[in-house]
Amino acid sequence: MSHIQKSTFDFLTELKENNSREWFAENREKYESALADVRSFLTDLIAALSEFDPKINTSIQANKCLFRIYRDTRFSNDKTPYKTWFGAGISVDGRKLHGPEYYIHIGAENSFIACGYWRPEKPHLEAIRQEIDYNGEHLAKILNGALNDGKITLFKEDLLKRAPAGYGEDNPHIDFIKLKSFVLDQPLTIKDLSNKNALDNIIASYKKMLPFKEFLQEAIESE
Repeated sequence: MSHIQKSTFDFLTELKENNSREWFAENREKYESALADVRSFLTDLIAALSEFDPKINTSIQANKCLFRIYRDTRFSNDKTPYKTWFGAGISVDGRKLHGPEYYIHIGAENSFIACGYWRPEKPHLEAIRQEIDYNGEHLAKILNGALNDGKITLFKEDLLKRAPAGYGEDNPHIDFIKLKSFVLDQPLTIKDLSNKNALDNIIASYKKMLPFKEFLQEAIESE
């Protein structure tokens, strides 16, 4: 049974409390062990996703999905050098896809899984909005299926205040059309991720998110 080891969360918690290059260098072995643990979990996750999502295959490497733990502090007031989480975007192009993908966030303070398309590039955004305009009722049914147990939510913090050009406030699907990111997410606890059934439970949630991902994929492929 694949899950995240408690020692990985211990490392992330210690890193949060000692976020310096000196501490990191002295605890490099803990980092390498935690990274190997996350990489192993991702490998199992990719294999499980490939069993039901044709856009995912086992040739996708966990390393190419993982984001670097080193922070870019050039334009940030927060000058701590390291992230206190591991993040991975899972797609045919690893973490660099311009399209719908799976995401997992494993952190000292908060963890979650997500599926969708974060800040689509303009042509894709327009295609998705057009698809919502045409097939908004189908999208609503998909979301009703995904959100029915209250665990999964639609991310609504990233949206326009006014209807985008070409759409009216009276459009029956305007709440979806105003979105700038199209993402479903589900919070996870340390207990959720360290549970021996962690992989199975995450896959069950991703399966519920898949029709939403496919809706977005079909929209951008038909642009």
